[in-house]
Amino acid sequence: MIIGLMVLVAAVIIWLILAYNGLIQLKFRVKNAWAQIDVQLKRRHDLIPNLIEVAKGYMKYEKETLENVIKARTQATQATVIKDKQDAENFLTSALRSLFAVVERYPDLKANQNMLKLQEELTSTENKISFARQYYNDEVTSYNTSLNSFPTNTIASLFSFKGEQFFELQDLTEKEVPKVSF
Repeated sequence: MIIGLMVLVAAVIIWLILAYNGLIQLKFRVKNAWAQIDVQLKRRHDLIPNLIEVAKGYMKYEKETLENVIKARTQATQATVIKDKQDAENFLTSALRSLFAVVERYPDLKANQNMLKLQEELTSTENKISFARQYYNDEVTSYNTSLNSFPTNTIASLFSFKGEQFFELQDLTEKEVPKVSF
């Protein structure tokens, strides 16, 4: 009977260790996924000043658009908390869309090789951000599911594990289904 009790206690201890370590692994996977987003966001932030410099010479009357992009970039680079970063990045995405819409009105700027190259690099970076955001949200889903599933939720509450937020779109136009007409 004592041996059975010792085996049971050992099994519970092993389960506690495995559950705790599993939560730690998931938490670090979420942090790694966010770090991947951060790398792409830094690349995006580094491209924007060059884009603005190229556009400035052509867009003398679009000062407000350029200032909005600069302001959005500044907010994005200064944000430290994930929620603030999400909000700032959504604002920056919107400002960049406005800039590219304005660029369409300047044929010389549209044809400028530097502008074309920067737009291409920014588009590539936006795609990488999108993939990194998807990976991050997948990891957050796994982590949060584990935090809320029995019996690991007991370990999570015992050791004060907290759920993570998703990196969600705030621009409702990105969620709309495109309209197709023939």
